Amino acid sequence: MEIEYAKLFRPGLTRQEFSDITNRLQKLRSGKAIQYYSCFISYSSKDEAFAQRLHTDLQHNGVRCWFAPKDMKIGDKIRSAIDQSIRLHDKLLIILSENSLNSVWVETEVEKAFEEERQRGQTVLFPVRLDQAVMETDRPWASEIRRTRHIGDFSRWKDQDAYQSTFERLLRDLKAES
Repeated sequence: MEIEYAKLFRPGLTRQEFSDITNRLQKLRSGKAIQYYSCFISYSSKDEAFAQRLHTDLQHNGVRCWFAPKDMKIGDKIRSAIDQSIRLHDKLLIILSENSLNSVWVETEVEKAFEEERQRGQTVLFPVRLDQAVMETDRPWASEIRRTRHIGDFSRWKDQDAYQSTFERLLRDLKAES
C-alpha cells in the first residue's frame, strides 16, 4: 500500500493515473476485490451535468472511465483520441437523450462501438437513457439500440433514490466476469 501511496507524488502524474492510483488505494484499504469493466463515456455536451455525476460515482466505486473533459490531453487530435480510447476500454457507456440523438459525435462513437463488437465478438455498448427520445426516434443507429438492447433508465436521475437504484443496477452489470 505504501508503494501505491508514494506513486501519488510522482511528477507529471496525469488525472487518469491519479484516479487509477487512488482507486487501487481505496480497494487495498477496504479489501474489495470487485473488478469492473472499464468504460468510455459517450454523451452530448448538453447532458454534461448528468455525465459528470455518473463519471464521479463510477470512479468512486472503482470503475475506470475515460471522460473527455478530464482525460483529453491538450493538443490531442480529437477523433483519433476518441477512437483509441474506445478501443482501449471494455465498454462504451452511451448516455442517450434528445440531445445525444442530435449529436454527430455520439452517432460516430456508437458506430465505432458496433464495429468493436463485431471485431471482439462481445458486447461493448452499454446504453442508458435520460428521456424517451430513443424510444421514439427513427434514426437508424438509435433504433438499432432500441430494438436490440436493454436500456438503463436514468430518466429520474434528479431524484436521489431513483438515481441510486438505477446506478446500483448499472454497477452490478459492469462487474467483470471472473
